[in-house]
Amino acid sequence: MATPQAQARRQLDRRFDRLRPLLDEPRPHRGWIRAIRDALGMSGRELAGRMGVTQATEAELEASEAQGTIGLGSLRRAAEALDCELVYFLVPRRSLQSAVEHRARRAAATHLARIGHHSRLEDQALSDADAVDELDALASDLVDRRGLWSEPE
Repeated sequence: MATPQAQARRQLDRRFDRLRPLLDEPRPHRGWIRAIRDALGMSGRELAGRMGVTQATEAELEASEAQGTIGLGSLRRAAEALDCELVYFLVPRRSLQSAVEHRARRAAATHLARIGHHSRLEDQALSDADAVDELDALASDLVDRRGLWSEPE
């Protein structure tokens, strides 16, 4: 039976799979606000008026978006003034399942390395095949445990 975390990862990973093609869409070099405003034939003064800000503030918003420093609230206000929807996503670089499995393997390897050091001192080291099996088993046990992400990489 899958854990609630595993079910959540599966559901989110399916959603992220549909979003990944959007990651290849580059942001216009002057930003979305400016690109959409220009395409609509709207002046900076007109957008500023629709947003209820000064033209200087509107220009600062466009510049901050182009630099990647705009706040989400400001971007939302600009989108509303441009009659656009703001779509906000965090898309993991790899599947959530893969990220959790990778982290669990690293945690298991760290744990087994500490144990292995003591075992070698006592001349009780595992064979390579047994060590891989032990790593796989421990990583599998760690996947949905609390605290998996608490130790530094």
